[in-house]
Amino acid sequence: MTKTSILFVCMGNICRSPTAEGVFRTIAARTGLVGRVRIDSAGTHGYHVGSPPDWRATQAALKRGYDIAPLRARQVEVVDFTRFDRIYAMDRMNLGVLTDMQPKEFSGELALFLDVAPDLGVRDVPDPYDGGPEGFERVLDLIEHASAALARELSGDRK
Repeated sequence: MTKTSILFVCMGNICRSPTAEGVFRTIAARTGLVGRVRIDSAGTHGYHVGSPPDWRATQAALKRGYDIAPLRARQVEVVDFTRFDRIYAMDRMNLGVLTDMQPKEFSGELALFLDVAPDLGVRDVPDPYDGGPEGFERVLDLIEHASAALARELSGDRK
């Protein structure tokens, strides 16, 4: 059995990418992918290294049954391109940063996370940091949908 390693990346690793990590961990557990996937998150910038997720992200996630409070922010490193098969950016700006740091020998997938769910009709997970609670709910809606699509893909179910 091949193990897939997935890294979710946003800017500071306190809103979108830890939400994606927490949601996908839960969905992976529900769909029998535990043991077949390794999941982590990071930020392209080191603003919040060592900090827990934003309290608003934690609160919104907890309301839907996802506990992201234990996660701690870290900055993405070049070595992550050897640790992970799939690196998913939350938006095009962070994808650009990752593309610039990507080693030539990286043979994995570097893409926008929402591209796994083209039916959503959007490609960027919006940054909720400067907005209200509805932004965090929108992030969860998008991430839940894309996480379910990714789990189906990894399970071999393309429905």
